[in-house]
Amino acid sequence: MKVLILAGGFATRLRPLSCTRPKILFPMVNKPLLQWTLERLARNGFKEAILAVNHQTEILIEQSRIPKHGMKITYSRDPFKKPLGTGGPVKKAERLIGHDEPFLVLNGDIFADVDYTDILKIHEEKDAVATIALHRVEDPSRYGVAELTKENRITRFIEKPPKEAAPTNRINAGVYALNPEIFNYIPEKRKVSMEREVFPKLVEEGKLYGYVSEGLWMDIGESEDYLEANEALLDLYVNQQKRKVTGKEQVKNPVALDKGVSVGEESVIGPYAILGRNASVGSHVHIRNSILFPGTVISDFSQIRGAIIGEDAFIGKGVKIREGCVLGDGVRINDNVSLAKGVSVCPAKEVSESVLTSKCIIK
Repeated sequence: MKVLILAGGFATRLRPLSCTRPKILFPMVNKPLLQWTLERLARNGFKEAILAVNHQTEILIEQSRIPKHGMKITYSRDPFKKPLGTGGPVKKAERLIGHDEPFLVLNGDIFADVDYTDILKIHEEKDAVATIALHRVEDPSRYGVAELTKENRITRFIEKPPKEAAPTNRINAGVYALNPEIFNYIPEKRKVSMEREVFPKLVEEGKLYGYVSEGLWMDIGESEDYLEANEALLDLYVNQQKRKVTGKEQVKNPVALDKGVSVGEESVIGPYAILGRNASVGSHVHIRNSILFPGTVISDFSQIRGAIIGEDAFIGKGVKIREGCVLGDGVRINDNVSLAKGVSVCPAKEVSESVLTSKCIIK
C-alpha cells in the first residue's frame, strides 16, 4: 500500500515559526509531526510514503533525519514557486503511485488518529472512487463539511460554510482513500482544489463516500491551534503526576522535557510546558502553557505564559512574555523587556524595549 503525504504548503498562518521550517516538521511534544505520521502508517502496514513537497521542504526533511520505521520514502516535487493545491500534487505523483491499487492521501499539517487500514477496507467495499475521513467538530466554518446518506455516500460537500448555515458538523479530516480512477478527474500541470473542483464532480456521479472517524483529530493551521494540539497530546501521552520536584526546581505535570534540558533553582515548569532538546532555563523562572523549541535559553526571573518560542532564541533576565506571543528562531529579547499579548517577532530579530500592544516585529 502507498500513501501520498501533502507537504508542499507555505504555512503562512504559522509565521514567524514557519519562516524557517515547513509545518510538517513542527514539533508535537518534541517529536516532528511527520515522525508521528510515519509511525502511525508503519503500524497500519504501509511500506511506502511519497512526500509531495517543494524543493526547500525536501532539503529540510532530509536534514532532520526523522526515523523512517522501515518505510521507503520518495519525493514528488511541486514546480518551483508554483504550489499545486490539494489536487495538483496527486496528479503529479501519478507515475509514482501507479494504477494497481487504492492509495491514501494525507494532508501533512493534520494530526489525525485515523485507522488507515479500516478506511481502505470501507473504501473498497463501497467501490468508491474517493472516500473521505470525516471528523465531528464544534465549529465547522473553517473546514469543508459533508452530508451523508445512511450508506455513508456523500450527497453534498460544502467548503467552509458559515457556522449558522452549516448543514452538519462532520468535516473533511484531511485523509482520503482514492482509487487510481481519481487521476481522470484531476487536470494536469496546474493548481487544483480537490475540495472545490474534484469532490463536487464525484458527488454528482455518486462516487464519493465518507468514513466517520472517532479518533483524535487536530488541525495545527494557526499558532493557537498548534499550542492547543500540543496540550491535548500532553494530556494523552505524558505520564501525569500531581507534582514532581527534582532538586530545588519544581515541575508540575503534564510537561515534556526533551534530552539535555536544564532547569535552575526555584524555577517552576508547567503545567502544560514543553521544552525542546538542550533548552536552558535559569533560576526563579516560571513557564506554563508554553512551547520552547530546541536550544532556547530563558534567563533568570523571567516569566513565560501561553507563548511559543522558536529554536535557539535567547530570553534575557526579568523578561515577561504573555499569552499568544510567538517568537521566531534566533530571536533575542533583552533584559527586563515585557511583551504584551499577541506579539510576534520575526526570526533573528532583537527586542530591546517593551512592546505594550499586539503587533508583529519585523525590524
